[in-house]
Formats: sequence, structure tokens, C-alpha cells
Amino acid sequence: MTAFDDLLAANADYARDFGGSALTGRAARGLAVVTCMDSRIDPLAALGLKPGDAKILRNAGARVTDDVLRTLILAVYLLGVDRVLVMPHTDCGVTKVTDADVHKITLDRGVDTRSLEFHTVPDQDAALRRDLTRIRTSPFLPAGIPVGGAIYDVRSGRLLPVDV
Repeated sequence: MTAFDDLLAANADYARDFGGSALTGRAARGLAVVTCMDSRIDPLAALGLKPGDAKILRNAGARVTDDVLRTLILAVYLLGVDRVLVMPHTDCGVTKVTDADVHKITLDRGVDTRSLEFHTVPDQDAALRRDLTRIRTSPFLPAGIPVGGAIYDVRSGRLLPVDV
């Protein structure tokens, strides 16, 4: 028995009726969604999408990091993305700690993470606005690409748009 037997068994069931072999790597709806890794978020369902419609980029806090920008550039120029939604959520774990807190927690367990930046979010609204500006002003993305922001409410499933 391994730690992944349940997943392999579930995949075997999934593969029996798999119907996605005709999908391409392009975003059929031209959308990229930057959202959090929180398992309460099902971005396809929340946005009325289906597999193949969008590129979903997930990380802790839905932050627009250098790696997210790199991925957006690839998505825009290679995979049909022509609009971006940044979608953090309510009750996010990274809004409840600071980078210093995370460094202390890991150090208490014998792991020194001080060389890492965790992009914690003391002010979610300000962080979202900064991240939207970072995409909009990137010299590597097309000028004027539509970029939107909305906070996903994990209690109601509703999006709360943020105007910038």
C-alpha cells in the first residue's frame, strides 16, 4: 500500500470514461485565472467554465509572482489567452500570517526558510490592486490586455469584483 493508491484507483475510474482527448492546450475562452491553491475553490465551476476553457494558475494567496508573470506570458503568446482574472478569496490563510511568522513556524521545526519570500497578504485589497497593476504594466504583455480582479467568497461562492 502506498500513499497514492487511492488516487491511482480514482484515476483508473476517471480514465475509463475520459472524454477530453480532443482538447488542445489552448484556452478556448481566452482566459487565464490566477487564484489560490485553497481546496475550497473550484475555479472552473465558480466561473461557469469547463476543462479546456481557461488556464488556471494557482499559488498561495493568488499572488502575481515572477513565476505567474512568466506563465502568463507563455499563456498569452502560445496558448490563446487574451484576458486575465486575478481571483483571491476570503478566509485565506496567507492573510492571517506574515512572512516573519512563517519563517518562525518553520524554524521552530528545524527548517530555515529565510531565503524564501512567501508573499503573505496583510491587506488583501491592496495586494490585489498591486497584482493587477503588475500585470497591466508588464512590458512583456500586450498593452491593454483586459485584466480584472475579484475576491471569491468561500462562504457564498460569489465573486466580489474589485475596480481598479
